[in-house]
Amino acid sequence: MLISETIRIALSSIRSNLFRAVLTMLGIIIGVGAVITMVALGSGAQRAIDEQMAALGGDILSVQSSAWFMRGVARDRQSLTTDDAAALAIGSVHIAEVVPEISGRVQVKYGNRNTNISMTGMTPNYIDVHGFEMAAGRMFTAADENSRRRVAVMAADVPGMLEADATGMLGQTIMVRSIPFEVIGVLEPKGSSGWRNPDDDIWVPLSTAQFRVTGSEFVERISVQVAESSTIERAMLEIEQILRREHGILPGKDNDFAIINRKQFAESRQEATAVFTYLLAGIAGVSLVVGGIGIMNIMLVTVTERTREIGIRKALGATRANILLQFLVESTILCLFGGFLGLAVGAGAATLLNRLAGWQTFVTMESAFMAFGFSATVGIVFGIWPARRAAQLDPIDALRHE
Repeated sequence: MLISETIRIALSSIRSNLFRAVLTMLGIIIGVGAVITMVALGSGAQRAIDEQMAALGGDILSVQSSAWFMRGVARDRQSLTTDDAAALAIGSVHIAEVVPEISGRVQVKYGNRNTNISMTGMTPNYIDVHGFEMAAGRMFTAADENSRRRVAVMAADVPGMLEADATGMLGQTIMVRSIPFEVIGVLEPKGSSGWRNPDDDIWVPLSTAQFRVTGSEFVERISVQVAESSTIERAMLEIEQILRREHGILPGKDNDFAIINRKQFAESRQEATAVFTYLLAGIAGVSLVVGGIGIMNIMLVTVTERTREIGIRKALGATRANILLQFLVESTILCLFGGFLGLAVGAGAATLLNRLAGWQTFVTMESAFMAFGFSATVGIVFGIWPARRAAQLDPIDALRHE
């Protein structure tokens, strides 16, 4: 029997019992749709992590003061200064850029608008290291930093928080803790990274923040960009050596600072997201097994209903292999149709979650091929028993069947 004729007979049988075929495929449709949706959610989460990592910079290390415990409570130990940043910039081989930073919440007033905003003091090279771009105006310069000028650069969302126009803010004066600052620039939107949204910040020169606003000589953290010709591991080792020397830490003593590799956090989040995605997809895949059992049950019923037909085919010369292939193709076609409809349902559900709930989803080609492959596998695995039962029927007994 030709394959094309086998497929035609299988389609004819499905068409003659269309409603039953749809009910049979329902388990496959729900299972494949659920798996596609879960994988799309996981893929979207991983893409979001990749975008955040690209925004933060995978080659940037963050050096922070380590915490110490007093009566069971973690407290910050201020140990980093601008001298440490200068030592890292001058005495290093594996470091390209160094950006000392200090931040805190401040009260900002513009006109009759008064709001609490995060202020960050940093050196002018921050914009290049962290990949920010100017939307209007300019970034403050080394001269502004050295002279402790009261100038400010606003992130993208700050003008809206102050109920003002971004370009109209240039040259205007805002009050930061009752200290006047001139707005010299506005940044392009960057997007949030985890719990922090850099689009809500006001930037000022580091020296201005230290000596005119906070009154602290310490810096909160030092961002370090690894040189292109080096590796993160070498840069971390060099940072530790330089800072231990600057802080006079004796051998065997603990560091009073911590080096944070953002890439490790991103990779850990990706691994956790992947495990969670596979777990959800596995749970959703149970419905595929249930659907396969339903198909096997229906195919067994079909074999019983078509026993006389099988006997006639065998009497006309059909071999066991022909009968086996006929029923196996029929169950596989049912599963493939169910997989195609399930793929459409899953992609639609992922799109709705993206538009209505705001969840980032992404349907990959791999998940689509997986859906069809799994559907075909279910059709073959759960169709073998009914097909073998049909093929092993005795033609004389089959012809006598009423």
